[in-house]
Amino acid sequence: MKAKEESPARQLDAFLAKFDPKTRSLIKAARAVLRRRWPAAHELVWDNYNFFVIGYSTTERPSHSIVAIAAAANGVGISFYRGASLPDPKHVLLGSGAQNRFIRLESVATLARPEVRALLDAAAQQERPPFAKGQRGRLIIRSISAKQRPRRKAAAQKERASRG
Repeated sequence: MKAKEESPARQLDAFLAKFDPKTRSLIKAARAVLRRRWPAAHELVWDNYNFFVIGYSTTERPSHSIVAIAAAANGVGISFYRGASLPDPKHVLLGSGAQNRFIRLESVATLARPEVRALLDAAAQQERPPFAKGQRGRLIIRSISAKQRPRRKAAAQKERASRG
């Protein structure tokens, strides 16, 4: 079966298989938490050069993403698309861009921390349009880059060593 003929779920499984087991488990666990939290969200997937990303969006448009799971060989994070505008009294958000902020996801338990739950709530509340009522979001593969950085730590270290 060619990649374009594969179901989005099978494509997602293939993307996740590129990661080491620990990282793959963390991505799956984070995905389960966010899917339960926002069942109406569309999961928009990019397997890009630098990162593997699953964005959670109120529509099929990437610009309507609330948060995204972003993973690379060096770890997993939760990216807040409009994080710079979120209230962050505990100063857990990292980054200094004009719009995006993120947190490192050491374990899925990070998503249960009160300050992180508050950020997720605030991010969803500022999103327009809001989630559709009574609907289930779709898994949508947005893009796949032909060339990608390694998704496993050992392979990434080997690539860096060969360059320099």
